[in-house]
Amino acid sequence: MRESAAVAEGARWADDVRETVARALAALAPATVTGSAASWSVPAGPLTWSCWETGEHLADDLFAYAAQLTPAAPPAADDVPFRWESTTPGGPANTIRADPAHGPAGLLRVIDACGGLLAAAVRVAPPDVRAHHTFGRADAAGFAAMGIVETLVHTDDLARGLGLEWTPPETLAARALDRLFPDVPRDIAPPWPTLRWATGRTSLPGLPIRANGWRWDGRPEGERG
Repeated sequence: MRESAAVAEGARWADDVRETVARALAALAPATVTGSAASWSVPAGPLTWSCWETGEHLADDLFAYAAQLTPAAPPAADDVPFRWESTTPGGPANTIRADPAHGPAGLLRVIDACGGLLAAAVRVAPPDVRAHHTFGRADAAGFAAMGIVETLVHTDDLARGLGLEWTPPETLAARALDRLFPDVPRDIAPPWPTLRWATGRTSLPGLPIRANGWRWDGRPEGERG
């Protein structure tokens, strides 16, 4: 019974990853109709990265979280040593790149594929799997929540840079907060504004922007020190 419950919980997190990515792609799709890679060269909201770089970074995050879970012996002390490179000064260091010749629609396909990899990895990972992350050695649910946070927040960055609307379901933000930010106050604002505050994007009443030093805790609840 306990194993069945764990399998069901893994499937739920995998479904949440799929839903989050699908909603993000739907929100960003209007900017692909007439856009080229150059049209995504504007900054992504509060970031110094361009929208194109931020989209690649999101895809890279989803891919990297899947990759940590999938080795026969998941790494306990470091990342799987893919080669990460930045192509612009101050730009994100990525393994995953999208071919600019395919435009923004191609970039969204890359994000979709990497989200699918993470969902698949989370769905099949045994409950006892643990893998390294600099913010705490995590299980599959932790990496799923990380992917959800990255998708929710960077889609917000992209939407602000591209002039699009983005308001994700509060349930997705709440699940991610519960899993990764257990010490963040939850009685000040709804989950989505709280997640934006937790990741340094905004202030909340009585709480200034967490401009530097914010982090989540990827460790399972019973393994936090």
